[in-house]
Amino acid sequence: MQTVIEAIVCALLLVGSLFTLIGAIGLARLPDFFMRLHGPTKSTTLGVGGVVLASVVYFSTHEDFTSLHELLIPAFLFLTAPISAHMLAKAGIQQRVPLSAATRGRPPTTGACAEHGDTREVPEGDER
Repeated sequence: MQTVIEAIVCALLLVGSLFTLIGAIGLARLPDFFMRLHGPTKSTTLGVGGVVLASVVYFSTHEDFTSLHELLIPAFLFLTAPISAHMLAKAGIQQRVPLSAATRGRPPTTGACAEHGDTREVPEGDER
């Protein structure tokens, strides 16, 4: 039984580490600010969740009680990562950060938000 638990913990650690590595590579390699937001907010968050879940499984089997207080870490991370990414994206739109040609869903040209009705796309040759 102990070998099965260790295999589960190893698998969770490997999956979590793989997601974290993919997020870090995405942060370093993606071409512009808006694309770089996806690395830390999506895959790195899942990576931390996998590592913490491995910790919960390991310490729950080696102790006499279930270690659920570690679940507060990914819960807090899953709540704060999307909020901070949204705020960073809005700040990037407001500051008019340069965009790559591969970026889809460009912000409006007037600087107004889409919820105010201005949803015009940037013309093809317009690279701010």
